[in-house]
Amino acid sequence: QVQLVESGGGLVQAGGSLRLSCAASGSIGSIRTMGWYRQAPGKQRELVAAITSGGNTNYADSVKGRFTISRDNAKNTVALQMNSLKPEDTAVYYCNTETTLRGGSYVVFAYWGQGTQVTVSS
Repeated sequence: QVQLVESGGGLVQAGGSLRLSCAASGSIGSIRTMGWYRQAPGKQRELVAAITSGGNTNYADSVKGRFTISRDNAKNTVALQMNSLKPEDTAVYYCNTETTLRGGSYVVFAYWGQGTQVTVSS
């Protein structure tokens, strides 16, 4: 099994910044992708940003130019720097990873963190 522990959420005023961090641990084989999703009340969970082991990134259009995802492959961590935050960024943010497990299998599993609340006040 793989565990994801998130940190860094909180309350911030519009225009402010927050940094989310996520650390993966457990029976990790080879992590393919790490990313952040968010879910606002009454809405579906959506991709915010993702990064592959090779450093390729993908961002939701709504956060391009404001958010930056980064990853430390050696430490199995991923971070999301969020700048110029807007009230519409308010949501629970979830860390996600797609990884093989220790033991040599090539099957890829997806795991989720418990979520961290980000609230942006106007």
